Amino acid sequence: MIAPHLAAFVQAATGPTQTAAAPATAIGEPNPVAMVFFFLFISITLGITYWAARQTRTAEHFYAAGRTVTAGQNGWALAGDYMSAASFLGIAGLVATTGFDGLIYSTGWLVGWPVVLFLIAEPLRNLGKFTFADVVATRLRQTPVRLAAAVGTLSTVTLYLIAQMVGAGTLIKLMFGLTYESAVIVVGAAMIAYVLFGGMLATTWVQIVKAALLLSGAALLAFMVLLKFHMNPIELFRTAAAQYGDSVLAPGKLVSNPLDTISLGMALMFGTAGLPHILMRFYTVPDARAARKSVFYATGLIGFFYLLTFILGFGAMVLVGPDAIKAIDKGGNMAAPLLAEFLGGTPFLGFIAAVAFATILAVVAGLTLSGAAAISHDLWTSVFRKGKAKDGEELKVARAASLGLGIVAILLGILFKGQNVAFMVGLAFAIAASANFPALVLSIFWRRYTTAGAVASMLTGTIGTLLLIYLSPVIQVDILKEAGAWFSLRNPGIVTIPGSFLVGIVVSLLTRDKQALEAWDASVHDMVVGKVDR
Repeated sequence: MIAPHLAAFVQAATGPTQTAAAPATAIGEPNPVAMVFFFLFISITLGITYWAARQTRTAEHFYAAGRTVTAGQNGWALAGDYMSAASFLGIAGLVATTGFDGLIYSTGWLVGWPVVLFLIAEPLRNLGKFTFADVVATRLRQTPVRLAAAVGTLSTVTLYLIAQMVGAGTLIKLMFGLTYESAVIVVGAAMIAYVLFGGMLATTWVQIVKAALLLSGAALLAFMVLLKFHMNPIELFRTAAAQYGDSVLAPGKLVSNPLDTISLGMALMFGTAGLPHILMRFYTVPDARAARKSVFYATGLIGFFYLLTFILGFGAMVLVGPDAIKAIDKGGNMAAPLLAEFLGGTPFLGFIAAVAFATILAVVAGLTLSGAAAISHDLWTSVFRKGKAKDGEELKVARAASLGLGIVAILLGILFKGQNVAFMVGLAFAIAASANFPALVLSIFWRRYTTAGAVASMLTGTIGTLLLIYLSPVIQVDILKEAGAWFSLRNPGIVTIPGSFLVGIVVSLLTRDKQALEAWDASVHDMVVGKVDR
C-alpha cells in the first residue's frame, strides 16, 4: 500500500545510490512456487466469496456482514486490513537501507490503535450504522455533512487504491513474468469478485486468511534470521553496527527535521483513527464490547508483526546488504523477498512473494468496499433518496459502485505505471487525519458542534491537505524537479490536523444548530458514554 511512499523517503534521505551489480536472484523471472501459492490463495478466497455470496442478501450483510463477526474474528480482520505491503515490504526495506529510522513508521502506525481503542471504538459502534459519516451526521443535517464526508472518504480511498494497484502490478510482474498491465487487471478482477459478490463477509474472511499467512510468513522468516545469530537480536544489531557503523542504530538518517518527524508521526497516528476502511470494521460486530475487544486483539497482532519487520530489516541489511537490495529496487522494497531467497532459496521466495500479493489484494478489497459504501449509503441513499431507498435498491447501487471503483482502480493503476505515487499515499493518511479524525472526535464528544462546523472542518482538512502537499517538496522538488518548495514540510499533518480542529470549533461557536443540541440531549450523549448499547 505505502511501499512507493517509503521508497521515496529512502531515496530522499540517502540520495543517489552507487551503482551496484545486480545480485544473483530469481526475482524478475517466473517463479513456479509463487504461482502455485498465488492460485491456491485465489482458489480458497473465491470459495469463501461463493459461500459469502449466498449469505449476502441485504445492505446490512453487504456493508457489515450482518453484524455476526465475533471480536476475535474482527481483530484478525482488522489486523489483515491494516498490515499492508508497506508494513511488510516497505518497513523492512527502510530498516535495511537506512537503519533505526525505519521504526518511525512502525511506531507511528501502531500507536494509532490505542487512540482507536480508548477514544472512538465504543461510541463509533453505538452511533453508526455502516460508515464513519453515519456518526458525524447522527445529530446534524444529513445532506451537507454526508457530501463533505464523501469528499474526504473517496479522496482517501482513491489514493490508496492507486498505490495498491501499482504495487501489486509491479510485484506480480517481477514474480510471475506477466506484463504490468496484465498483472493490474488480474488484481482488479479478483478484488471486484470479492467485493461485488461476497461483500463484507467475504472481505472479512479474505483478510483473516491473509493476516494468518502474513504473520506466519514473517514469523518464519524472522526465526530463520535469528537462527543465524544464536536467537539473539542484540547480536544481530551489533553485527549491523560493525558492518555499517553505529549510525544505523541511531535516528536521523531518514527524517532529520524535528518538525517533519512530528508532522509525519501525527499523520500516521491520527490517520489510523480516520481511515474509512478501518472504521467500517467496527460495524461488523454485534455490540460495543465486541468492538473494544476486537481492537485489543488487533493491537496485539499488529504490534507483534511490527517487531518482526524490524528483525527482517536488520537481517536483510546484514545478510543481503543495502547495495544488493538497491540493485534490484532503489527504494529497498524487495528487501524481505531477497532475504527469503537468501535463507530458503527460490521456493521460500515464491511463498513470501505470494504472501505479499495476498497482503495487497486483501487491503484493496477493504478499500473498495468502503468507497462503495460512501457512494451507495452516504450519497445515493442518504442524500439523493433522502433515506427512503429500498434495501434492495441500496444493495444494487453498492454493487454497481464496487464494480465502478474496481474498473477505475485498474485504469488508474495502468495510467500511473512507473510513476512515483508516494505523494498519493501521504495524502491518504494526511486526509484521514485532517478531515475525518477531527470531525469524528468533535461530533462524538462536543455537544456544541454544529453542521456548519462539521462541513467546514472536513472540507478544510481535505482541501488544505491537498493544497499543502502540492506546495511541499514531495510535489515541487521530487515530482516537478523545482529548486525549492513553497511549503517546507513533507507532510502537512502538524498544520492541517490542528487547523481542522480549530476551524470546526470556531465555526461551531459562530453558528447555531438547535437540531444538533436537541439530538445530543435526547440520546447521543447516552450512547457516547455507554449507557445505551445498540
